[in-house]
Amino acid sequence: MKRPVTIIAAAFAGLALSFTVATTAIWSSDASHSRLGFTVTHMGISDMNGSFNDYEVKMTATKEDFSDAKVELTGDVNSINTANEMRDGHLKGADFFDAEKFPKFTFVSKSFTKVAKSKNEYKVVGDLTLHGVTKEITMTAVHNGTITNPMNKKEVSGFKMTGTINRIDFGVGAANPGIGNDVKVTADLELVKE
Repeated sequence: MKRPVTIIAAAFAGLALSFTVATTAIWSSDASHSRLGFTVTHMGISDMNGSFNDYEVKMTATKEDFSDAKVELTGDVNSINTANEMRDGHLKGADFFDAEKFPKFTFVSKSFTKVAKSKNEYKVVGDLTLHGVTKEITMTAVHNGTITNPMNKKEVSGFKMTGTINRIDFGVGAANPGIGNDVKVTADLELVKE
């Protein structure tokens, strides 16, 4: 009776050894070397730029080429910065972001797909939740490379993510001929491997 059990146990042990266990790498944004910015047209003739100073990005991947990556971003609306205190206050108010009622915004990717014939460009599809509204958006991510930081010996990876959202779709402000509806989003990310 013991002999068949031993043979079966040995077979399962050999089978387990034949599989390579995929490890998940976790990457976190380095706030001092990253930026989450946006651009919207003003009066149809110029660009107004701003950023969010308080946010966090997490990326997980089991593949070295990031082709199975998942991105999660959380940001604080109250950290908006357009280099004008009065305008920032107005944007935080009920006319636009209504930060008191909706203090956070999030993005969670659903796919991170390599663009055909490109070594470092990806199509990123995910859900953006902003101003209490969740909609699927598409971003472009370009991987700028991965190196080892000589100061702390940690792996660091750089990405630029870009995309455009329609603020009206998320109920951020009303239609206004002086302010563009389309908002270009740019995330320059330096991610540190945990």
